[in-house]
Amino acid sequence: MTTSRPYVDRGVTDHEAAHAVARTAADRWDLERPLLLRRGMNAIYACGDVVLRVGRASAPALASHDLVNALIEHGVPTVPPIDGLAADLDGFAVTAWDRVESVARPIAWDAVGAAVALVHGLERAELSEAYPTPSPTVFPWWDFDGLLESVSAHVDTAALAGLTRAIEDDRGWRESVLVDTVVCHGDVHPGNVLMSANGPLLIDWDLMCVSNPAWDHAMLTTYADRWGGDAGVYDAFAAGYGRSLADDPLTLTLAELRNVAATLMRVMAGLTDPAAMAEAERRLRYWAGHDDAPAWRAQ
Repeated sequence: MTTSRPYVDRGVTDHEAAHAVARTAADRWDLERPLLLRRGMNAIYACGDVVLRVGRASAPALASHDLVNALIEHGVPTVPPIDGLAADLDGFAVTAWDRVESVARPIAWDAVGAAVALVHGLERAELSEAYPTPSPTVFPWWDFDGLLESVSAHVDTAALAGLTRAIEDDRGWRESVLVDTVVCHGDVHPGNVLMSANGPLLIDWDLMCVSNPAWDHAMLTTYADRWGGDAGVYDAFAAGYGRSLADDPLTLTLAELRNVAATLMRVMAGLTDPAAMAEAERRLRYWAGHDDAPAWRAQ
């Protein structure tokens, strides 16, 4: 299924409604009382050894189970769904998953690279027909002109100039990502890898898309420089993937633009959240060209 939207492109803002839906699902499926683990685009709850994901999806809840079952069938390491426990309730997609415990050891990035290579080798027809796989050109947080206009009054002149330069220099990205396309995870970064006792698991397929392979490499190429990650992460990922795109012009373009998007979204969040604005200001120092610009934090 190709649509004009990814599976999840808007966050849960009505937290009470999401929690009520989680309780309804837990009661219906005879699970333990849901306890909130975290909120992001989805609200994540623990019900004993079951995890519930509650979010605003663009396709039926069952589509996410079908997708992940197909990925597992093709050898992609990810968290298994609990079959039969998926429902669309009061505008939310609610799905149940095995609760896999993370282990306290570094992510094996070579294995992550190998997993992404498996994903890139899949044919779209091998996956759930109901699960959306749009082009990333439709992602709303990649509407750079619109985002920049909405926050420009809250960005200092030097940072605004740096952001504008990056956007202008990289305008050809929309055409380039449509060349040599593959199925992409869509959001490869450390927060979407769970290091289990059996190795790393790729999680959170909400932004699966069809794009040039560079899309799934881009973030990790600046992970050490911009996000304070270990210097060897991308090299290990590339070794597992089977080739490096560290010098690929499109990968470098997407890496820069991903950082533009990450900055603008933090500025937007900071308009109502002082903690988010503090992080936005850290990021803006980089775009303003400060030599002492600190590494960024995930939130």
